[in-house]
Amino acid sequence: MQQSKRRTAPATFLTALALAAACWTALPSAAQAQGAARASDFIVAVVNSEPITNLEVQRRVARLNMQLRQQGGRMPSQAELSRQALESLVVERAQLQQAREMGLKVDEAAINLAEQNVARQNQIDVAELRRRIVQDGMTTAQFRNDLRDQILMSRLRDRELDSRVRVSDAEVEQYLREQTDAATPAAPTELNLAQVLVAVPENATAEQVAERQARAQEVEKRARAGEDFAALARSFSDAPDARASGGEMGLRSPDRYPELFLQATAQLPAGGITAPVRSGAGFHILKVLDKRQGGLLQSITQQHARHILLRVDAQQTEANARERLATMRRRIEAGQADFAALAQASSQDGSAAQGGDLGWSNPGQFVPEFEEVLDALRPGEISEPIVSRFGVHLIQLLERRQYQLNPREQREVARNMVRERKMDEAYRSWLQELRGRAYVELRQAPQ
Repeated sequence: MQQSKRRTAPATFLTALALAAACWTALPSAAQAQGAARASDFIVAVVNSEPITNLEVQRRVARLNMQLRQQGGRMPSQAELSRQALESLVVERAQLQQAREMGLKVDEAAINLAEQNVARQNQIDVAELRRRIVQDGMTTAQFRNDLRDQILMSRLRDRELDSRVRVSDAEVEQYLREQTDAATPAAPTELNLAQVLVAVPENATAEQVAERQARAQEVEKRARAGEDFAALARSFSDAPDARASGGEMGLRSPDRYPELFLQATAQLPAGGITAPVRSGAGFHILKVLDKRQGGLLQSITQQHARHILLRVDAQQTEANARERLATMRRRIEAGQADFAALAQASSQDGSAAQGGDLGWSNPGQFVPEFEEVLDALRPGEISEPIVSRFGVHLIQLLERRQYQLNPREQREVARNMVRERKMDEAYRSWLQELRGRAYVELRQAPQ
């Protein structure tokens, strides 16, 4: 088995890219909170002798507040938001402390890569990303420190949890029975929705609300006339991930969508579009991309890729490996070298003899940082060097296809699904253990 081929982590394991993008898109509110809190900053808690300040809590509250408003979810009280924000900071601080105790480190090359990924996800270059970060009230150093922390926590979780989960044949059989029973007309429908969010500011005037509603109605009209919904989302949506996702929220069970969205789309078929739906965040125009019954997955999108892996050790730093692969990438794209030949000569992976060819892969077959980059590539495209727990990779996507699963492959998918579910449970248990071991002194309540 090639070293890159490992099951992807569950949804609980948000990547540094996604977290960093969330940090940045929440910056306007965070900057406002920082300005309001600067005059009254003080220590609110101590985690193993390391302080958490009121300003940190208020920045996290602003981020949570914005995320909830954009999702149209129920808004908790300010006191509850402060409690959630403080608890999340306590748990993060405990993770970072353990990572440092274990000697885990993140070098500048990995942070540079994450920064590039955030810029690419927002369809801008790094220089523009940094300009907007400063404009929104955060320094580049603060943003890169956030990136460092997220990458560090991701590596800690991978190391701590990878060996904790085992899946038995009996568990696979039970999962298959559950999925067979679920494949009935009464089974819960899975939904894939897309949205355009036209945000309405807090304390908006009647004129502002009317203007935003008119804008939402115009988007609805254009969507119903046949314009590409993803393009409308990228052009008009105020949701932070609209430019990267085209407004698509992904195939989910109903309990993972706001009740407001479920009510608005209950009677719509696939392809249906709602009138603007009002929430605390503003006006949402929703499109039903897919509706399906529960049951075992019958087909998947497979990817055919190849890669070059350089390991990081005493003889080769991460930065050196990245530079070597960047040089290889430039040579390949200039037509001066062949990817397969370079993989055979240089790759430190079992796939080297095959020119780095990894064959056809199923979703969830690779580690998260590898698969995330692979998913974003177009056929024929070569990635920038990316870092995983195995080393530094250069990845090329060769082709994609829709594939019907045979019974043996369905069992493998079922095994991966059971493992993901158990990894979620192991992650929550591990966090509780880590939180329980930490010495936490609560001081003055956040304000």
